[in-house]
Amino acid sequence: MDNTVKIDYKNIFYPPGGILMWIIIYLELVTFGIALVFMALNARAEPEVFHESRLLLNTGFGAINTVFLLSSGWCMAQSVHFLKAGNFSKSKLFLMFTVFGGFLFLALKSFEYYEKVEAGLTVGYNSFFGYYWMLTLFHVIHVIVGIVILAVLGRTLSKKPETLKVEDYESGAAFWHMCDLIWLLLFPIIYLLF
Repeated sequence: MDNTVKIDYKNIFYPPGGILMWIIIYLELVTFGIALVFMALNARAEPEVFHESRLLLNTGFGAINTVFLLSSGWCMAQSVHFLKAGNFSKSKLFLMFTVFGGFLFLALKSFEYYEKVEAGLTVGYNSFFGYYWMLTLFHVIHVIVGIVILAVLGRTLSKKPETLKVEDYESGAAFWHMCDLIWLLLFPIIYLLF
């Protein structure tokens, strides 16, 4: 029996995951982009504060978290690939790796937050840390939402994989890749540039 999922993408105006998901992704990217522009403008006004504050960040943690998210993004792409091929067990396996990567990201980020709070580097410490907390916490919320979305998809994949719509799965994947993309903007700008 062929479990291959048949997809008909004849309409070029219907991207994988649906147009609504892409509108949400663009809005989120614009939101983060605007915040980063304001951060850059403030950095020009206070270059010493931003540079000295950036040196208080753990670049190693940021780099490791980048690896966690990029690896989980690759696993999500593999999960979608195997779902479309009808190999539900491999799709589920790669989805679990994806979620695991998300949890690793959250665990390391939580440890990093703990260190910052213990050192007194909270939102009110200075303008750099105001942006640091606002942007990274907003991203963490997105990662948590992404994990919840993937968990719901994973439950369906485990119990009734034949009922899972590819469009829904691609929407979850697109949201997860958005989290990756946002982190790829945040990490170099916050951890490396100032």
